[in-house]
Amino acid sequence: MTELHDGLLHALLLDGHGAASELNMAQAQAWQPDDGVLWLHLNLESAAADKWLRESAGVPPIAVEALLSEETRPRVTAIEKGLHLSLRGVNHNPGQDPEDMVSIRLWVEEYRVISTERRPMLSTADLVSALKSNRGPTSATQLVTGLCSSIVWRIGEMVDQFEERVADLETRSLDDRDSDLRRGLSDLRREAIAVRRYLAPQREALNRLPMERIEWMSEADRMKIRAVTDSLIRNIEDLDALRERAGVTQEELTNRIAEQMNTRMYVLSIVAAIFLPLGALTGLLGVNVGGIPGSEYPLAFGVFVLFLLAVVAAQIIWFRRRKWF
Repeated sequence: MTELHDGLLHALLLDGHGAASELNMAQAQAWQPDDGVLWLHLNLESAAADKWLRESAGVPPIAVEALLSEETRPRVTAIEKGLHLSLRGVNHNPGQDPEDMVSIRLWVEEYRVISTERRPMLSTADLVSALKSNRGPTSATQLVTGLCSSIVWRIGEMVDQFEERVADLETRSLDDRDSDLRRGLSDLRREAIAVRRYLAPQREALNRLPMERIEWMSEADRMKIRAVTDSLIRNIEDLDALRERAGVTQEELTNRIAEQMNTRMYVLSIVAAIFLPLGALTGLLGVNVGGIPGSEYPLAFGVFVLFLLAVVAAQIIWFRRRKWF
């Protein structure tokens, strides 16, 4: 029999009362269904896990390929008397973006659950912690339900963080018009779109899960899965609302900036309109040629200044009548 070696992250034997005992490698490979529900969690980065799944796991070949597949689109498929699931959760690994979601694949039988991952997922750690504190699942279906619930709960936490960010950006947009604010709104919309792209197929997968004809899945478990699915749907709806709020805020900010620019251009246009005829007159009288009127008259400059002021006054009166300002 092929051994798992470092490919085994943990092997837990559920006692049916919310707790579990840790098995070593030999005990895990000697397990029989009569011993209770066994949960094997494997690291797909290990060649030993790959080899054990192919040669010694006793899993249908199509399910083995699904467990080892690089394709992680969320899905649920009934295969013979078991169930294959691919799910995605929030990425809490250091240096990673939360919206770059991590995947977990499961093969579920009545008395055994095999899960595989390439990157750590906190939702599996939540289940292990619950089992160690006697608050964990008591059956294979409850284990799956608990995992789905933890994944959706952590997704909800991320959506709540998005809501706080968009609320902060909405508040800042009342007074702040800098490029950082617009960039923040764009980043938020991009992240929300990326997360929703993963959650939409996961919603379909969880919708399908309680409808699969699995004899060992009780009606109570199906109802819990439906409740988890409802929570996921609410998260997706919240994401849609966040995208719309961020879009409206970004559009309003853009309109305000455009309005501000239009106001400035308007003021500059009025100033230019006032000084355009003045510049034409002063330029005409400032040419360095003979015959300029008033060149020998001592009061000519004062008269010319008064004439310019009269021109400005006439312009202002005309602008006011036209309601230009």
